Amino acid sequence: MELHDVWFVLIAVLWTGYFFLEGFDFGIGVLTKLLARDRKEKRVLINTIGPVWDGNEVWLLSAGGATFAAFPEWYATLFSGFYLPLLIILFCLIVRGVAFEYRAKRPEERWQTNWETAIFWTSLIPAVLWGVAFGNIVRGVKIDADMEYVGNFWDLLNPYAILGGLVTLTLFTFHGAVFAGLKTAGDIRVRARALALKLGPVTALLALGFLLWTQADNGDGWSLGVLIVAVVSLLAAIGAVAKGREGWSFAFSGVTIAAAVAMLFLTLFPNVMPSSLNDAWNLTVTNASSSPYTLKIMTWCAGIATPVVLLYQSWTYWVFRKRIGTQHIADAH
Repeated sequence: MELHDVWFVLIAVLWTGYFFLEGFDFGIGVLTKLLARDRKEKRVLINTIGPVWDGNEVWLLSAGGATFAAFPEWYATLFSGFYLPLLIILFCLIVRGVAFEYRAKRPEERWQTNWETAIFWTSLIPAVLWGVAFGNIVRGVKIDADMEYVGNFWDLLNPYAILGGLVTLTLFTFHGAVFAGLKTAGDIRVRARALALKLGPVTALLALGFLLWTQADNGDGWSLGVLIVAVVSLLAAIGAVAKGREGWSFAFSGVTIAAAVAMLFLTLFPNVMPSSLNDAWNLTVTNASSSPYTLKIMTWCAGIATPVVLLYQSWTYWVFRKRIGTQHIADAH
């Protein structure tokens, strides 16, 4: 493999880590409206991700930074063409972080309710837009001979991409419901499992439709194999929830996300951003990459830093592994 191929795989791994980790905390944000019945239960849900949500976003920064350094042409075309949706995502992530930190700063009910509403919407909107964005990347967008996006915002709202957005929303919410069942105790745990059982079939139906559409358009034998893994893992996750095995269910839902991301990148390669106007104008791992020397330096840096980050984040999850319930909340604050 050439270094640009290696970095394509590494970027796929970074996005997989981001969607696996940020996926469940987006889901928890959505569940603050769908699952929690009162202020204490909302606090329980928020506390399940309180120690880790900001660390999960490091994967997004790493994926963006790696794309900028390894494939500058891809980064430039992506961020200029998808400027509005990415700006909306960035705004949501900023407001979401502020909401987590500021919600409990004042005791007034209206103050806390407003920030809780902000957490809900700033979790739901990115969960949809990430699916729309990756749907368009895989499908192809209007890129001209100068590697510039010449479409508009409405071109991004096509049926395939919208279906992708619905898939990420339901999959992240299911992932979050499974995580809530894994991390909570008492009645909220029981209701989280019940909600996951309701979300599971809807998620499976949408995901199957999206992945089959992807396979029909760009797939091969490898992507078909990964599609099967994704579907079987999701069904196994639903089955594990039904048996009360939240740990296994969370692992299987994580495998589903990883397999789905892997399928998208498999169908994309060797392109990084196809042109819907002319195949000769596709951005590929070759014409969009940095120089071999730059990639070599990046590889050494990543080889040193990545294990450290993985060890630290694993330690964080181990430290905060205990379940939490309303009995651990001293008041309604």
